[in-house]
Amino acid sequence: MITALDKARKNPGSMKAKILVAARNLFGEYGFHGTTTRMIADKAKIDISTLHYHWGDKRDLFEAVLMDINRDLGRELIEVEKKIHGRPLEERIKIAIAAMTDYLFVHPEISNLVLHRYFSKTRHEMIMDFKVPEFIGDIARSMGLTKDAKKTPARGLLEVLTVMNGIHNFVSGENFFRPMVKLNRKDYIKMVKETLQFVLIPGFTAREGKKDQKVKQNP
Repeated sequence: MITALDKARKNPGSMKAKILVAARNLFGEYGFHGTTTRMIADKAKIDISTLHYHWGDKRDLFEAVLMDINRDLGRELIEVEKKIHGRPLEERIKIAIAAMTDYLFVHPEISNLVLHRYFSKTRHEMIMDFKVPEFIGDIARSMGLTKDAKKTPARGLLEVLTVMNGIHNFVSGENFFRPMVKLNRKDYIKMVKETLQFVLIPGFTAREGKKDQKVKQNP
C-alpha cells in the first residue's frame, strides 16, 4: 500500500512534500508538544483543512516525519559504510565522524528530535514513542566494533552512542556554542569534526593497539 509519505518522497514538489518539510523543521525546533498544526500550516502557507486533507492529524504527521528521518538516516549510513569499508580503523572512525557531522549539520532537525526524545518525555506521558532508531548496531559494525549489528555488545553500543551524542549536542547546541567560541558557521563545523576526532579516535585505536600487542605476545 502506497502511503502519504511514499507519495511525498516520490514527488518532492507536491503539497504533501511541502507540508512534510515544514513539519520536519518545526517538530525539530519545537518538539511534538511545542508544534501546532497552525504553525505547520502557516509555514507551508496553506490552511488547516489542506494540511488535514493531506496528512490527517498532528500525530499522523509526526509519525511520518519520524519515518522520513528514519529512512534518510538509513540511506546515509549505507553511504558511510561504503566509504569506510576495508579501511584501517583510524580512517574508518575519522571518515564516519566527518560524514555524519556534515550530514547532521545539513539536517539539524534530526539531532533536535533525538534530543527532544531524550529529555521531553515524562514518566506520566506516553504520547508516541520516538520511532527513529539510533542505528547504533549498524554504526558499530561500520566502525569495526562488532561483526553482527544485531548482537553488538553493550560496550560497543555505548561507544557508538558517545560518538553520536557528541555530534547531536554540537549540532543541536550550535546557536549556544558557536557564539561562545566566536566562530563563523563554516569554521565551527570544521572544528567540531576535528575536536570529535581528536578526542574519540585515540580511545578506539588504543584498544586496537592493545589487541595487536597481545597477538604478538601470544603468537
